[in-house]
Amino acid sequence: MREAISTSQAPSAIGPYSQGIATEGLVFVSGQLPVDPATGAMPEDIKAQAAQSLANVKAVLEAGGSSMDKVVKTTIFLSDINDFAAVNEVYATCFPQPCPARSCFAVAAIPKGAKLEIEAIAVK
Repeated sequence: MREAISTSQAPSAIGPYSQGIATEGLVFVSGQLPVDPATGAMPEDIKAQAAQSLANVKAVLEAGGSSMDKVVKTTIFLSDINDFAAVNEVYATCFPQPCPARSCFAVAAIPKGAKLEIEAIAVK
């Protein structure tokens, strides 16, 4: 059985997808843009964008009955691979050891002109 996750503490989906899905003891968080759910604003700085995307991931996880310390895999999409080190600085503050498995890709473009997008998979 699949259960859609929805929270006002993260931005609404901008397409035909859920913020997250819970199923079989797992929580799948859709890619989170660095949009402040209260204002709709997006910071300019890459570190601030990383922090906001991770806050949005956290909100969806918690709405789905999980948490950042239960994340097993993340994927980061960067519009500029040169932002890799700056994103790692912020990312490292959000996950306890052992850190989740992770992939990171440079992509041609991200919706809304964001510099990054982050998705996650966690256990409940």
